[in-house]
Amino acid sequence: MAAIRFEIVARCPHTGARAGLLHTPHGVVETPVFMPVGTQATVKGVTQRDLQNDLGVQILLANTYHLFLRPGHETIRRLGGLHRFMSWPRAILTDSGGFQVFSLNSLRKVTDEGVLFRSHLNGDAHWFTPESVVDVQVALGADIIMALDECLEYPATHEAARQSVERTVRWAQVAWRHYQRLGETPCALFPIVQGSMFPDLRRQCAEQLLELGAPGYAIGGLSVGEPRALSLEMVEATAPLLPEHSPRYVMGVGMPEELAEYVARGIDMMDCVLPSRNARNGCLFTQRGRVIIKQAIYKDDPAPVDETCPCYTCRNFSRAYLRHLFQAGEMLFSTLATLHNLQHYLDIMRDLRQSIMFGTFPDRLREWRAVRSGEG
Repeated sequence: MAAIRFEIVARCPHTGARAGLLHTPHGVVETPVFMPVGTQATVKGVTQRDLQNDLGVQILLANTYHLFLRPGHETIRRLGGLHRFMSWPRAILTDSGGFQVFSLNSLRKVTDEGVLFRSHLNGDAHWFTPESVVDVQVALGADIIMALDECLEYPATHEAARQSVERTVRWAQVAWRHYQRLGETPCALFPIVQGSMFPDLRRQCAEQLLELGAPGYAIGGLSVGEPRALSLEMVEATAPLLPEHSPRYVMGVGMPEELAEYVARGIDMMDCVLPSRNARNGCLFTQRGRVIIKQAIYKDDPAPVDETCPCYTCRNFSRAYLRHLFQAGEMLFSTLATLHNLQHYLDIMRDLRQSIMFGTFPDRLREWRAVRSGEG
C-alpha cells in the first residue's frame, strides 16, 4: 500500500515550514511544491514539453469529474492510463471531483451513499460514490488520488458544516476500506479535511480521518468565497493536527504573495488555476506586482514582462508584442502568458524551498508579508 514515500530534509525552526522529498511511482517531487492544474489532462495553452523541459514541473493535477465525463476513465484505462494518454512521464494527482460536483448546485442531489448529478455537458445523470470515485481514479492511474468529500459554499452554518464533516468522514472511511480491498495499487489515497470555517469542526474531521492511517492528507473547502485571512486561519488550525511525517496538501490556493504563508504553516503541496486562468485574461504576475497587459501604457513598451524572469516569454518578447497579441485575440498570447505565470509560481516555490534549506525562510517570509501589505 506504500505507493508514495515522504521524507523531510529540512525544517525552519521559527515556523512550520519544511522542505521534503515526495517519492512517487513517476519520480521524486521536491516540496513545498505548486502543482499546475491540467483539468482535462492538459494545462491550457502549453505543451507537456514546455512543462517538463522549460518549466521543470514535477507533478501535475488533473480533474476526475471532467475526465470521467470526457473522454471517460475506461477509455483512458484502455489507452494505458493518464500518463500515457497525455504523454506525461512525471507524477500526477487527481482530485476527487467533489468540488466540481458540489458547484453544480441544482444539478446534483447529495445522499449518504454519494452524489447524484447531471453532466454540465449533456444533462446525463451519473452517480459518484466513495467507492466509484476511487475506481475512476485508479483507472486513470494517478500517483495520488483523493477521497470523495463534501465541499460547502461560504458562508455555511455550523450545523450544516457539522453534517458535512460527518458525511465526509463516512465517505472517507468507505473509500479507504474499498481502496484497501483493491490490494496493491500504484495510487496513494489522501482523505480531505473539511469543516468550513469552524476550527472545532476542522479538528473533529482531522482527528477522525487520522484513524485511517493514510499516507497523506488534504485540507479542502477553501477558496469558496471566504476572506483570504480566513483561509489562512483554517489552515493554521488544521495543519498541526495532521501527521508530521506525511505530506500536507491545501487544495485550490492561492495568490503568489500568499504561497509563503501556506508554507510557513507547514503545507507541502498546493494547486490553483490562477496562473493559467489569469494569464488567459491578460493578468501577468511579476516581482513588482501585476501587469494588466491590455493597458495602453504597454503599447510601445519594449521591456519584457519581468526583467528578472528566466521564462521563454520574458527572454524573447516585449510587453508591446504581448499586448498586440492579446488585443488581436491571438492564441499565442495565452501560451506565452501562461508560460510566464507558471514560471513565476514555480520560481516562488523553489525560492521558498531553498530558503528553508539554507535557514533563511523567516527573512523571505517577512519580504513576502511586506509585499502583501503594499510595502514591498
